[in-house]
Amino acid sequence: MVCSVLEEMRIRSLGVIDDAVVELSPGFTAVTGETGAGKTMVVTSLGLLLGGRADPALVRIGAEKAVVEGRVAVPAGAAAVVRAEEAGAELDDGALLISRTVSAEGRSRAHLGGRTVPVGLLAELADDLVAVHGQTDQQGLLKLSRQRQALDRYAGDAVAVPLAKYTEAYKRLRAVSAELEEITTRARERAQEADMLRYGLDEIAAVEPRAGEDVELAEEAERLGHAEALASAATAAHAALAGNPEDPEGIDASTLVAGAHRALEAVRAHDPALAALADRIGEIGILLGDVAGELAGYADDLDADPLRLAAVEERRAALNALTRKYGDDVAAVLAWAERSAARLTELDGDDERIEELTAERDALRTELGGLAQALTDARTEAAERFAAAVTAELASLAMPHARVSFDIRQTEDPDGVEVGGRTVAYGPSGVDEVELLLAPHPGAPPRPIAKGASGGELSRVMLAVEVVFAGTDPVPTYLFDEVDAGVGGKAAVEIGRRLAKLARTAQVVVVTHLPQVAAFADRQLLVEKTNDGSVTRSGVKVLEGEERIRELSRMLAGQEDSETARAHAEELLAAARADA
Repeated sequence: MVCSVLEEMRIRSLGVIDDAVVELSPGFTAVTGETGAGKTMVVTSLGLLLGGRADPALVRIGAEKAVVEGRVAVPAGAAAVVRAEEAGAELDDGALLISRTVSAEGRSRAHLGGRTVPVGLLAELADDLVAVHGQTDQQGLLKLSRQRQALDRYAGDAVAVPLAKYTEAYKRLRAVSAELEEITTRARERAQEADMLRYGLDEIAAVEPRAGEDVELAEEAERLGHAEALASAATAAHAALAGNPEDPEGIDASTLVAGAHRALEAVRAHDPALAALADRIGEIGILLGDVAGELAGYADDLDADPLRLAAVEERRAALNALTRKYGDDVAAVLAWAERSAARLTELDGDDERIEELTAERDALRTELGGLAQALTDARTEAAERFAAAVTAELASLAMPHARVSFDIRQTEDPDGVEVGGRTVAYGPSGVDEVELLLAPHPGAPPRPIAKGASGGELSRVMLAVEVVFAGTDPVPTYLFDEVDAGVGGKAAVEIGRRLAKLARTAQVVVVTHLPQVAAFADRQLLVEKTNDGSVTRSGVKVLEGEERIRELSRMLAGQEDSETARAHAEELLAAARADA
């Protein structure tokens, strides 16, 4: 039973499609039509729904934007549902509504369950919903990295667990090696840095600056530099407040305030308001006396010693020499000294650190070698099972004598890790180079599929690999874009039969030009253009009965009304139904 089903897609203003609805079967749907009719727009549309790149060139000429909407029935609690609900999406009667809009200017928007979401979220959901395979995917299978990924995916936890441990150790080894290289290769630079820091710290230590000292000295220098003026001003102020002994006839503030106080004291009993003023004048007299006393003390204590001023300026010069090099003020200089002392401790510990890192690196390399061996063993075991399963599938795809195998090898590298008594190159995924080999017939040596497989054989190998994955790591929906390219005759029939078998446990959508494949479909969709070259809502329709016979006849002979083609089409349908 299929867990999730792509029920339908609506496509508007995308490529040659004006406005069309694609209704899909929960089983096997074949999409057919003339070359250039827009069949591949089905694949393109689904790619957009799954977070693919938005190309403004896809927007139909004359339209402002292209819109693709999809409805996916998903069971409650499925990973895709949980992730969608976390993003604020809501289900519509048990279905997830996905929408993607691409403007002619290149802007792209994505909606999920009625909420605007990042396009990247659609790509996340794609891993749980649909596996798309087309010509580019077949070419991708030719890359060794993709072949290793396919093997690891098939192996499951048997490889994933040791690979996770290996990856963790690998990252740590990279970090340790990088730090060790940085310390050793920059030893001269680090020594120069240490000498510079040491010189600076010695220079600061010789001066022994104190926090806030520069501010205090600046104030003292200002005072000492104007000592005579300050003393004269203090003496004059004192005389104005308390009188000048050399001028006994002079009038001072204290005498005047005292006279005012006496005048009010004489009559204060007659008016409380005036008594209050007398008290305030009395307070003024006391305050004047205090200030006058302090002025006298200030003038007596003021030191106009030029030697002290010289000493202050000399100290300020020493501090200024530090602030020119190490900070804006003494506080900044002291902060620099604190940081530099910590850095110097780090630099002076290089030899000890190098020894520690070297020991850790060697231990990690040994550990990595052991983990790499475990990873190789797991891949080797999985490769045998994977190859046997794909070989069995190829027998069902009209390649009964083909044999698939894996070449798992390592490359010697004196700077690598030791695995099985050999020093080999290593990377983030282990030490293995994994290559898929194909022997298409008995007596033929196994060769890399990039060299030993024709286009039709590669298509079947790709399909066989996906069918094997369906049994171990199932995906709800599979979309194949002309996976039958380069195939015909009996092989095409077998591909159709195998796709129908896959559709018993998953939804399968195939864009095909082969009638042998389309005949096995539970539902056949025809994409056809109108006279003006566009695909309208009526241009994507479900074929049944006579219409399906006519389309299969066209695919067989290019003639819908050929009696021979019709007979062959009916025979194909009958054989497919009997096989089901």
